[in-house]
Amino acid sequence: MNLPTLPWRPAPETLTLHSDEVHVWRAPLDLPEADVYCLWPILAGDERQRAERYVFEQDRRHFVVARGLLRVLLGRYLVQAPQQLRFTYGAHGKPALATDTRGEPLHFNVSHSHGLALYALTRGRELGVDVERIRPEVAQETIAEHFFSSREVTILRALPIALQGTAFFACWTRKEAYIKAMGAGLSLPLDQFEVSITPRGQVATVTTIGAVEEDAQWLVRTLAPQPGYAGALAAGGHDWEFTCWQWPEE
Repeated sequence: MNLPTLPWRPAPETLTLHSDEVHVWRAPLDLPEADVYCLWPILAGDERQRAERYVFEQDRRHFVVARGLLRVLLGRYLVQAPQQLRFTYGAHGKPALATDTRGEPLHFNVSHSHGLALYALTRGRELGVDVERIRPEVAQETIAEHFFSSREVTILRALPIALQGTAFFACWTRKEAYIKAMGAGLSLPLDQFEVSITPRGQVATVTTIGAVEEDAQWLVRTLAPQPGYAGALAAGGHDWEFTCWQWPEE
């Protein structure tokens, strides 16, 4: 049972993003010290304070790179200096641009896991992205029984054990991308809506228990960031396509 794959392309020199497009960027967080040093000055004061609160050096570096690259990417799309960008945060912590974007607002979302980051960007619609490193042993714990719906658990446990790891993380990332797109955070329990379990197929269905009309407003797509990782992208509406870009540009 393999995750569907799409090519991660080198980006063109000039980036354009239309309202019917979503761009997803893949970036490593383990960059050379010189690159981390260059990203530090573009962070805002509160971001530097957050970085300094990390106990472990690797976690601090990953945070600096993740936030620094976010600013670099947003700056390229907006043609603004990365250090000039300002963010606001929703009730459940979802970040958004406070900077005037002059036109359809640029929406973004970020996720990272074990040294790999995904950035999703679009215009005029909410979106969420999630990435997780696949750890098959996690699927054998009781996490699914605590956070998945009873139907999802039944489908997951009916699969051969060798396939449950990939299926578990396909389900988990789809759920996370969906609630991040909605900006709901933990206010929407993961067992109150259902997603497709099996990794096959680019489009994952979503069924919210007791609120089916909400489901038609969102589309969830499967991502395969790199071997050993699962990912998912959710965005409002069904009138969009996505392109996967590689950072650094090769």
